[in-house]
Amino acid sequence: MTRHVEFQRLHNFRDLGGYPTADGRATKWGVLYRSDNLRKLSESADVERFLALNVATVVDLRYPWEIEQSGRVPDFPGLRYVNLSIEHQPYDQGALGDDFDPWRFLADRYMEVAQDGVKEIRGVLEVIADPESETTVFHCASGKDRTGIIAMLVLSLIGVSEENVVEDFALTELATERLIADWRAFYPGRELTWSAYARAPKEPMELFITDLKSRYGSVEGYAEQELGVDDGLVAALKAKLVDVEG
Repeated sequence: MTRHVEFQRLHNFRDLGGYPTADGRATKWGVLYRSDNLRKLSESADVERFLALNVATVVDLRYPWEIEQSGRVPDFPGLRYVNLSIEHQPYDQGALGDDFDPWRFLADRYMEVAQDGVKEIRGVLEVIADPESETTVFHCASGKDRTGIIAMLVLSLIGVSEENVVEDFALTELATERLIADWRAFYPGRELTWSAYARAPKEPMELFITDLKSRYGSVEGYAEQELGVDDGLVAALKAKLVDVEG
């Protein structure tokens, strides 16, 4: 199976299947995907490939103003669209400078999201766990930061190792150059001043997970204490996303 699904205009569309879990099983292929902005589904070949995946639900993690500014997934027949903006404190990555540690900065922003977006994050987990959601894609703009937070939480809760969670985050590095090209095309009159834009080494996610452990004891502790995640929701996520047999 292929983790990266190749599109002409989407650069960071990935299958979250095939990761081993602590109980000796593995995550299912073709059930949960993460992506950059699905508005870019414009080429006919891309549309055909997307429809062939039988996606039933799209969860858009962006602000409503982002959706108004840059568009959303096309309104394909039968597609359920959910907007849950998990970030509450916007910042312009393209306008940042290089006079600070970018990975510590990103980890701090992730913790802001984890604190501010409790209601929305819980909602995203419920949508993903719902059997009626069927095959689901969640995405933000680049499919890196907000999308990375949700991927980390989902994979951690169903028993994927921290090592694999962090490695999944870092796969965005394969799309960095194309994501930068997208930014420049969308903002032709601006200069990209942050050299870490669209970068995704392991460090920011490792720092974020360490911060969660320090404050809550574990990622699961965060989910229980802040999101109200219980055994029932974890069981529903596993039923949806983990193979019955290893």
